[in-house]
Amino acid sequence: MTDGASRSDVVLRYTAGRGAAEREDRVAAEEPLEIRVEGHSVAVVMRTPGHDRELAAGFLATENLIRGRDDIFDITQCGSSAADQVVNVTLRNPAAFDPSKLTRHVFSSSSCGVCSKATIEAVRQQFAPVDSSARVPADVILQLPSRLRENQKTFEQTGGLHACAVFDLNGKLLALREDVGRHNALDKLIGHALLDGSLPLRDRVLLLSGRVSFEMMQKALAAGIPIVAAISAPTTLAVDFARESNQTLIGFVRGETMNVYAGAERIR
Repeated sequence: MTDGASRSDVVLRYTAGRGAAEREDRVAAEEPLEIRVEGHSVAVVMRTPGHDRELAAGFLATENLIRGRDDIFDITQCGSSAADQVVNVTLRNPAAFDPSKLTRHVFSSSSCGVCSKATIEAVRQQFAPVDSSARVPADVILQLPSRLRENQKTFEQTGGLHACAVFDLNGKLLALREDVGRHNALDKLIGHALLDGSLPLRDRVLLLSGRVSFEMMQKALAAGIPIVAAISAPTTLAVDFARESNQTLIGFVRGETMNVYAGAERIR
């Protein structure tokens, strides 16, 4: 049985000293999605099904191909099976679409987004530094991982998904998305904000369930997010990018401690 985001399978469970027994387990879904713009294929992403329209919108926004909801005329989805799912984005001004601006080759795995970039130069998109006076209490940041965990419904079943969530400056959860790919989860979250007209997210906090890479910081910048926190570690490129882009970057948010790598002036 499947619910789209996960599938029920029978596994052989081994336990030390007790041998093996069959049991039912749920496995996180991973399936291909082709993203098209005006019928032109721009990417195939391996993702967890669900929120596919948001994923397409967020992908195009973080690729700097669209700027806002008004650039989109419609997003349609078709496909008769999991193997041929397609989302096609039509634009209000089709003539503005320039495929040569794409920084990716056509395939992107769920484990890596930046690895499908066409050139090193293309990795560094052109987004202006964050312009935000947002400030947040340190104790609010420390409370966010538990709120994220409480709302990770598919992770609770499978243990196999990344999550990204947006909070206000008081720690209220505003939106959360899960996916086998952490960059997909963030694209879905950004796509959600784009489609409801709330970009840029200048007074919001982004929390990531995994590590913080350069690409995750770049996507956050595309959405105008000033404060990025993560339960795991950042990379050196992520730290450097945060400092260059006027973003606050926080890692290892666990229990009563966290590390602030950039933008400490926003933490009070």
